[in-house]
Parts: sequence; structure tokens; C-alpha cells
Amino acid sequence: MGQADRRRTTVAELLAEARRGLRRFGPEELAAALNAGPGTDPVPGSDARPLVIDIRDRDDRERTGMIPGSVSIPLLVLEWRCDPTAGHSHPAVQSLDQPLVTVCNEGYTSSFAAASLKRLGFEQAADLEGGVGGWGAAGLPLVQPSPPA
Repeated sequence: MGQADRRRTTVAELLAEARRGLRRFGPEELAAALNAGPGTDPVPGSDARPLVIDIRDRDDRERTGMIPGSVSIPLLVLEWRCDPTAGHSHPAVQSLDQPLVTVCNEGYTSSFAAASLKRLGFEQAADLEGGVGGWGAAGLPLVQPSPPA
């Protein structure tokens, strides 16, 4: 093994590091948290329903649909649109205490996104195992995205 090989980190290692300490919702578990009624504990440690953030690009959202009630914040601008000090926060992102769940196509990129949000101070950042594909495979509803304003 050469010198360069010893300094290399594989994507599997990066993913394992991103997921260390990260909550990962299963599709049915996230659906239950989103449908929790008043007076319930949708996310342990919080009295708020999670905000689902779809980090996929427009083509992916239009091709497969979105989780009902989710907001679109593409990965390219995720940190800018979530950091309350950046001056460009998405209106649905209200506080660092808010539970956020990132979703992508298959549940890999969303792990990196949730880990980045945790570094910004969102302690309840999580992601969806299996992504939107897993959500749909579980028979859960998907809706077409709203047209851009």
C-alpha cells in the first residue's frame, strides 16, 4: 500500500462517519411522526412534528413526487437556507431546536445532509432510510411538487 492509499478515505467510511449518532427514520416511523395528533410526542424529546426537507433536484422531485408536506431545499443551498445566521433561511426552518428530516432518492445523500445540519447546530437533524424510493415502496403517498413561483 502506497503513501497515498493510507491517507485515502472511502465513501463508505465517510457515510459511516456521517451516520454516527444520526437518527434515521424508517418510512413508517416518519409517517407516524408526521401524522401524530395534538398532545402526542411525534419525535422523542420534542413536541414538534418534524420538518421534512427534500434535498433532491427538480427533475427528481417531478419524476417521483414528494412526501406530502415536505419542503424543497436543494442540497446545493441546504446550509444557506437552514442556517439562521445566514440571512437566507427558508421560512419553514424556524429554530435550531426544530426536528428536521432530510430525504433524497435512496437515503445516502440525505445522511450527509443531516450530518451537515447537525454541525450547524440542529441537534434533531435526521434522515429517511431508503429515501423517497423507500417511502414509495412502503406504499406511502407521494405528491407532485408545486410549480415554481
